[in-house]
Amino acid sequence: MITKTIVAGEDAPRLDSWLAEESGMSRTSIKTLIQAGRVTQNNKPVKASQSVSKGDIYILSVDATKNLIVPETLPLDIVYEDEDLLVVNKARGMVVHPAAGNKKGTLVNALLAYCDQDLSTVQGADRRGIVHRLDKDTSGLIIVAKNNHAHRHLAEQLAKRSMRRIYHAIVWGQMEANSCLIEAPIGRDPRNRKRMAVVADGKPAVTMVDLVEQAKLGAHLRCELKTGRTHQIRVHLSYLGHPVVGDATYGRRKPQIYKGGQLLHAQRLEFIHPGSGSPVELTSDLPPEFDSVMEYMRDEKQTI
Repeated sequence: MITKTIVAGEDAPRLDSWLAEESGMSRTSIKTLIQAGRVTQNNKPVKASQSVSKGDIYILSVDATKNLIVPETLPLDIVYEDEDLLVVNKARGMVVHPAAGNKKGTLVNALLAYCDQDLSTVQGADRRGIVHRLDKDTSGLIIVAKNNHAHRHLAEQLAKRSMRRIYHAIVWGQMEANSCLIEAPIGRDPRNRKRMAVVADGKPAVTMVDLVEQAKLGAHLRCELKTGRTHQIRVHLSYLGHPVVGDATYGRRKPQIYKGGQLLHAQRLEFIHPGSGSPVELTSDLPPEFDSVMEYMRDEKQTI
């Protein structure tokens, strides 16, 4: 049996739904654990329907045999590393941590092969070192904690919104302004629980958007996360009427000018080092397909 410790960064109406989202497990699996008394708060059993308060700490006891993660020697583009953390430039197409349907080939599998003994355990065995996530088809910079002190320090910066995370995206359409602040709550799409959507009872979500280049058919944008909701930038830009090119979930089906996943890249990270207390600023080059797709967008002969 292994344990996962999950700390609530904010309030939530139902424990089972919140734990499912935070743990990456299904809601059914969470309910099963709760019914078996394997989810506790302050060493006391919990109810699936109880509410969550910011700062609550939950312990999940999970069958270790069902969560055995196999180390795999996979390519890792490491842009920064020291005794407390490393920052990886994640490739598009790589899943961050194992989940249903993705037990191999993830960033965690690769990290276990690279530095098994030097990964935090705060998030449990299947998320060793993982402080925050990137979608499978989002490329770019992601922080990995090598010890629990570093993990908690970095997680606190995320919770307090002092860590800066800046993305670049290529979207469809003509922007109405050179910059805008999108403040729209995000939650599960009531029509499709596998998707997220802007919903009235969702969690507060804020994205700052700046125009880098406007072309005939689309635009290159710089997006800064002020909060960190699931699929936040993709949902917000789609809600604005400018879906990310290549986004199969929230984007346009036609024309299919890029099929390699959404053109969204985590380009810059700024945070305070958990050991030295010094500021760290890291950047990543944009993938080459950003240039080729923008060339298409600029072409006066092209139409949507």
